[in-house]
Amino acid sequence: MAVRAAPRGDAVAAPRPPRADRGQRAVSGFGGDPTTSRFRPDIEGLRGVAVLAVVAYHADFLRGGFIGVDVFFVLSGFLITGLLWREVEHTAGIDLAAFYLRRVRRLLPASLLVLVVTAGLAAFVLPPLQAEPALKDAAAAAAYVSNYRFAAGGTAYLDAPTSPSPVQHYWSLSVEEQFYVVWPVLILLLVGTARLLRVSRVGFTVFALSLVGAGSFALSVRLTASSQPWAFFSLPTRAWELVAGGLLGIAATRLGRVPAWVAAFGGWAGLAAVGWSAWSFGASTAFPGTVAAIPVLGTVGIVMAGAVAPRRGLARVLAVRPLQAVGRVSYSWYLWHWPVLVLAEATAGRTLSATERIVLAVGSLGPAILSLQLVENPVRFSHAWATRPLRGVAWGLTGSAAAIVAVLVLGSALPRLDGGAAAAGSELAPDPTGDAVSASLATQVHTALAGGTTVQRVPSNVRPSLRGARRDKAAPFVDGCNNAFTDATVRRCVYRNAPNRPSVVAFGDSHAAQWHPALAAAAETLDWRLTILTKAVCPPQELAVFSPVLKRQFTECTTWRARALARIEAERPDVVVVAVARHYGPEYRFDVYGEAWVTSMAALVERLQRAGSKVIVLSPTPKPPTDVPTCLSRRLRRVSECNLERAAAVNAGGVEAERLAVRRAGGSYFDVAAWVCAEEVCPVIVGNLLVYRDENHFSTPFMTWLAPVVTDVLKSVGPPPTQPG
Repeated sequence: MAVRAAPRGDAVAAPRPPRADRGQRAVSGFGGDPTTSRFRPDIEGLRGVAVLAVVAYHADFLRGGFIGVDVFFVLSGFLITGLLWREVEHTAGIDLAAFYLRRVRRLLPASLLVLVVTAGLAAFVLPPLQAEPALKDAAAAAAYVSNYRFAAGGTAYLDAPTSPSPVQHYWSLSVEEQFYVVWPVLILLLVGTARLLRVSRVGFTVFALSLVGAGSFALSVRLTASSQPWAFFSLPTRAWELVAGGLLGIAATRLGRVPAWVAAFGGWAGLAAVGWSAWSFGASTAFPGTVAAIPVLGTVGIVMAGAVAPRRGLARVLAVRPLQAVGRVSYSWYLWHWPVLVLAEATAGRTLSATERIVLAVGSLGPAILSLQLVENPVRFSHAWATRPLRGVAWGLTGSAAAIVAVLVLGSALPRLDGGAAAAGSELAPDPTGDAVSASLATQVHTALAGGTTVQRVPSNVRPSLRGARRDKAAPFVDGCNNAFTDATVRRCVYRNAPNRPSVVAFGDSHAAQWHPALAAAAETLDWRLTILTKAVCPPQELAVFSPVLKRQFTECTTWRARALARIEAERPDVVVVAVARHYGPEYRFDVYGEAWVTSMAALVERLQRAGSKVIVLSPTPKPPTDVPTCLSRRLRRVSECNLERAAAVNAGGVEAERLAVRRAGGSYFDVAAWVCAEEVCPVIVGNLLVYRDENHFSTPFMTWLAPVVTDVLKSVGPPPTQPG
């Protein structure tokens, strides 16, 4: 085993290949490599196919186009391993300095350019609350660890978040760069071990790498089921895709033994597998998991076919000029297209149409071609960089460090997330003589809300802070009692166990879980037992719900709802508080406030009352048109611009229809808007309290503030208090 220093003056710092390969070049997963291995037009074309799939996916044109990244991973594994293995066979070692220099020259100039430009635009275009994490994402990308930042943050890549990071696509570059650091060292260790054991280095290396790939695949399958973000973003769960290409790279010189008809069949079948995956996969696909093997093995088949018959069949199709042109610019296009889409949408302040996204995606080819010609190629083919590999690597790392510093400087220039002095807090004083909501308590609430409509500056002591609003979640959201999307288990979520005392159950979707702080405080005051039975995106009424994410009937909701109702009927709580969001769109295939909605709400009330419970139905949470903390971060001194118009935030006709149906069924109906809105406006800041933590959920401090109101409501409906003595 040898780890060689690059000979001074060697422009490419790589081993001399067989004569037939001299003067040509290779490509890697995301872009070409200025080395001396044989150029594969079919791989250049396949890179074009892969980037077209990814761009089409991000333009909302091809729902499974994200598998283009998996194609890139296989290509990277194949080409990089092939380069390294040919070097091992010719020199018995790997020139690590030269290898890392080639990676620096190929990947860093364009990626750092796009990263710094994107960070600068993000700091200018995005609201501060979005710009701050975006700049942290950019710093992580410059340090080649953005994939772990996204995984740790629970980023749901396939669920199309409303405010994605403009550098989210750098996760795949981080995976590749981490792979490049580890892979040549691992191959050197395996070759050296084979020499010590006096066994075939090919056989031993293939066997060891197969074990690595199998372990990675098993981990990917396991984490896809239990922690999908880590399965999607991390190198250990994606390594098997690179290993699959790597094993093919080691076998490259032996692929000529494969019969032509077998290779041809494998190539066309592989292309069909990749195309079917891009067309059929989507947000509901448990990815990567086992299904990732389809595009991965498909790519292996395509590459094998091109190796066996480089000028015939599928390889000839992939070598057509349009695909070659797209393949040449694929790396730069991949870098540019996503920030163009994200920042354009942020600038527009609305969701872009499909046509607009396609136009922008195609338009991003402009900066991609410019950066290819002015930055990528000049550095990539510069002889000056190749003469001193260690110095070149050092310059690359210095460039990364400079990018991190630039991003941090941009972050330090963002405005503080408060707009004024501290505001006085307030507490509601309950009236023990009141009925439903006492007159004095109602007056206090109304006065505080009216004062909230005049607030113009975000208080320095706002609770929760704008920065911490997204983390300000009530207990059920943190401990799993608000059941996750695909979880149908009914847990024992008892938050206050008071034997032989009245009991209350909150039942519904996340809009029922958000009331936990108020209900917990009320249960403490009244000495009641409190249970929370809630599930994300699952209305409590017996409605058929279609999941636009899963692309099928939401059977998990149906199962969970039936089990939760059975538990309520068995435990017979004194009071059931029903709360549910009313902003389900037509994609769920039912109409909020429609006949089925109102009828099923009344039926739910009747069923719970037959079980012996009194029922409280809460009217809808007034719905902001956008994320409130983000809106405020852009209008720190114009808070009123983020307030809600009551008429737009509350469907008065729908609320009245619900009220009549619930009361006819024997339940009690309470209008939440009276606790949140003044006469015409629903303020987003009351005193020093932030009312909403996102675009539809109340904050925990605001819910705690309303605890006296909820206490009065429970007292008015529930059993009378136990008399002493």
